[in-house]
Order: sequence, then C-alpha cells, then structure tokens
Amino acid sequence: MERPTYSIVIPAYNEGERLQTSLEKVLRYVKESNWRAEIIVVNDGSGDKTADVVRGFAAREPCVRLLENPGNRGKGYSVRHGMLSAQGEMLLFSDADLSSPIEEAPKLFAALQEGADIAIGSRWLASETQTGRQSLFRQVIGRIFNLLLRSALGLNFKDTQCGFKAFTAPAARFLFAQQKIERWGFDPELLFLATRAGLRTREVPVLWAHDHRTKLRPIKDGMRMFVDVLKIRWYALTGRYERALPAYAPRQA
Repeated sequence: MERPTYSIVIPAYNEGERLQTSLEKVLRYVKESNWRAEIIVVNDGSGDKTADVVRGFAAREPCVRLLENPGNRGKGYSVRHGMLSAQGEMLLFSDADLSSPIEEAPKLFAALQEGADIAIGSRWLASETQTGRQSLFRQVIGRIFNLLLRSALGLNFKDTQCGFKAFTAPAARFLFAQQKIERWGFDPELLFLATRAGLRTREVPVLWAHDHRTKLRPIKDGMRMFVDVLKIRWYALTGRYERALPAYAPRQA
C-alpha cells in the first residue's frame, strides 16, 4: 500500500453525536482535494457509540481507521497513540468537533512545506478569524494560562491550546516518543520539547469557532494543566526528557 501524504488524527471521547458529521466533512474534503490520506480516530474509552460510528465509516472507507485506548487515558494519550501509529509524511491532529474546519488544514501543511517542522493553528494571532468566540471568562482563563507558559516554559506563542496542529513525520516521531503528559497539558509539553530541540514552529492564524459542548472545564482542568506545567519543568530539570531523546536532525534552512 502506498504511503499516505497526510495523516489526520482525531481523538474522541464520547463523541458519537458529533463524530458522524465531522467524519463526513473530513472525508468529503479529502476526496474533493484528491489527497492521499488516512484518517485515524482514537477512541478514548468512550461509553457511547463513538467506536460504532467509526467502524461504520471504516467498513465503507479504507482510509478510515479506529484505534482503541486501554480505557480513558486523556486527550494527550489519544493524540500520541494516533500520531505514533500514523504513516503519513505530514501529520495533523484535530478536535472531533472541527472547531477549526478541515478546510484550514492546507494552511498548516503549507507551513511545513515551506520549512517548518511544526505548524500550530492559532485563534489569537489574528483574532478576527474567530467565527464564534469563547465566553469572556474562558478568554481570561486562557490568557492567564498563556502568561504562565511564557514565564515557566519560555513559550512565546499567542495560542498553545488550539486543537489543530501539524507535524512533519520526523518531528512527530521525535516529539511524541518523549511526551509524558497524557491529558490537557500535553500541548505545551510538545512545544516546550520542540523549542528545546531547536525545531522550527510556525504559528498560523486559522478560522475557529467555540463549541459550547466542549469537554474542557476551565477551573478544574485549568488547575490540572497548571500541575502539568510544573511536571514539565520538573521532568526537564531532572533529565527525564534527555534520557529518552531519539536521534533527530532538524532540516536545514
């Protein structure tokens, strides 16, 4: 089987309701764009019909694949599971609700083709691209978390948490092999590791609309993400990442 150019990884926890529509949209766009692509849905121990929905698509569409986590492990674990199983030359992960439409993916892939190792979708680089804003409370929490990341991890990005990121295959193997954070705090961990390794990360403004059905709880999950940031610093200080570094030479400009 010919290697796909693109791998699209979708983590899913109790997404049976939204996934039907989302997969239809992704498949339609992949076919219209004539992409050689695989679509990997990672079921994170869902209690609804998420797996059945994906199996239905996979039975009709050979490019769709279902991966099962060993129980509910978190979004970070799900993305890592999918990325390390992907075969594409360029790998994208997207939230199941398609808050950033799949039609925005070429912007990220273009950044990779122009020399970036990682391209991250951004809601705040050009805020007018937000077609449906979060509540003011969520915006404030997000800004506070962004300031924490700048001070604690040295991450100078406008938006680390947008669930729309693309990687070259070598960069994905390098980063996800080291990833230790399994829940919401995995995004800054990946960007921290990329920055330390000198990988080129480009932030790209993308269309984005808030879905009120989001499973992220600002206070409870925000506290967990704060703890995850402390873990990242601790892992770095104690050499946990260095001992796991695989060989990877960034592309030359």
